Amino acid sequence: MVGKARVQKRLYYKIGEACKALGIQPYVLRYWETEFPALTPSKSRSGQRVYSEKELEIIRRIKELLYEEGYTIAGAKKKLETELASGALGEPDEPADSLEAPEEPAKPLAASPPAPRRSARPVSREAVASEGEAVPSGPPSLDTDAAERIQTLRSGIEKALQEAREILALLDTQSS
Repeated sequence: MVGKARVQKRLYYKIGEACKALGIQPYVLRYWETEFPALTPSKSRSGQRVYSEKELEIIRRIKELLYEEGYTIAGAKKKLETELASGALGEPDEPADSLEAPEEPAKPLAASPPAPRRSARPVSREAVASEGEAVPSGPPSLDTDAAERIQTLRSGIEKALQEAREILALLDTQSS
């Protein structure tokens, strides 16, 4: 009788084994390595990435934050750093030895519906007000530096457009 394919508990897993067990594509995992400093796999003697049980827990949590809870990369990064600092990630939701292959194949990243975007910590105005902090009234305003950068960018674009119009006018007069 053949059961589900199980990945036996080991010290390290190759990238393909980790991706199959967690239901993600290798290119996604490699991208996450560039975005999440907590995710730094070792390399085998042959130069292949190998992941420990702890790193598999981190990957599993990143996947939850991004795909299930709808965080952005930046928000998930902040939340993960907070969880790692507090030690909350040390207790996984499911036992570490239950690395089973997903029942259905993982969908390509582009085929999944976009998740709602959240900041690092979703907070309502009421929650902030209840904590005794001042809540700004009216529409949010840009900081002065951002407003100046936008104005500089806008004037640069206008200048470039004007120069392009002058060049087009010169070309029109030369071709007639």
